[in-house]
Amino acid sequence: MNQSQLFYKTRKETPSDADSINASYLIRAGFVEKHMAGVYGILPLGFKVLKKIENIIQEEMNAIGGQEILMNVLQPKELWDETGRWEEMKEIFYQMKDVRGKEIGLAPTHEEQVTDIVRNKINSYKDLPVALYQIQTKFRNEARAKSGLLRGREFIMKDLYSFHTDEKDFDAYYEKAKEAYLKVFKRFGLENTKIVEASGGVFSKYSHEFQTLAPSGEDTIFYCDKCDFAQNKEIAEVSDGDKCPKCDGKIVKANSIEVGNIFPLKNKFSKAMGAKYLDQEGKEKEMIMGCYGIGLTRSFATVVEVLFDSTKNKMTWPKEVAPFNVHLISLQKKDEAEKIYNDLVEKNIEVLYDDRDVSAGEKFAEADLIGCPIRIIVSEKSLAAGGVEFVDNQVGETKVINMDETIIKLNEK
Repeated sequence: MNQSQLFYKTRKETPSDADSINASYLIRAGFVEKHMAGVYGILPLGFKVLKKIENIIQEEMNAIGGQEILMNVLQPKELWDETGRWEEMKEIFYQMKDVRGKEIGLAPTHEEQVTDIVRNKINSYKDLPVALYQIQTKFRNEARAKSGLLRGREFIMKDLYSFHTDEKDFDAYYEKAKEAYLKVFKRFGLENTKIVEASGGVFSKYSHEFQTLAPSGEDTIFYCDKCDFAQNKEIAEVSDGDKCPKCDGKIVKANSIEVGNIFPLKNKFSKAMGAKYLDQEGKEKEMIMGCYGIGLTRSFATVVEVLFDSTKNKMTWPKEVAPFNVHLISLQKKDEAEKIYNDLVEKNIEVLYDDRDVSAGEKFAEADLIGCPIRIIVSEKSLAAGGVEFVDNQVGETKVINMDETIIKLNEK
């Protein structure tokens, strides 16, 4: 895409109400626009990142047997009364009456609706297990929306719900979900993400959070420096510097950002809503359930919190979620740059071409903000040296190479 045609506008100043790294960066770089506390519009650059995050999630959820659906934002009070959560969740639940006086709400989560769907479609053990997921906008009336896209009132989330005949079948699927989640976050570039034991509330002894280590994180976890032991501070039975209870490692205290969570629901919803099946002997039994969430906008913001370099005012997106793989910059060599641009497009390489008639300093400053993993600079100096300046922002390497080598390197990335 030609940068002169891209709908975006960078800012030099930090927004006065930006209370986090992600809010400051994403607004300044033209990825999002804030409309009110906890509510952000996603602009073209941000939308490209968000769609790539969505595609990764879809691929990994499909790989563990998830089937995608789309449930409703508008929810009837009667459905939530079956579980008692219309009143229980009143503090964060946007509730209102329609023109007929019927009470409805904007869904903060979807356990009730998915259970309703399944109880109307499944009646035999032969129909189980089943796993349904959606990528949907959620609404929660947060008393204090903060930290940019990390804690919003309107946000995008993937929620998957699994239904099983028994605990054994559920446990096997739960472990598959853990592995799939780690793959998802690794592909986001959040490799330093840990599976952390957390309170299971009324559902079970433990649930599991996926916490990405980040100095700016509002959560605190304790983890082992050798094995996979990790606990949220709310349930922690260890302290910083303790010996790990699972191995001879040392416990480390760290700040983190929660990017996902998974819960054993057991029969809480199936019992309350009559979601039953007939077993092999014809006996009626309640389905065993689990739920599995990933915040898309939250993950989007977390990548920024972890990877934005505030000292250099520079972002480098991981290739799998970058708005463009390549940022092509012409320094008064438009004819040569356009030929390279057309070659890259023909080879299906995602490229943003800075074709604007502005200074080199402005081009480089905006390229730092946009954060493509690869930068190709076409200048008189590079052409005299035999090619283009190839900048790999992910490894901090710069060299002059010819176009044949450039295509080879891009295909390797």
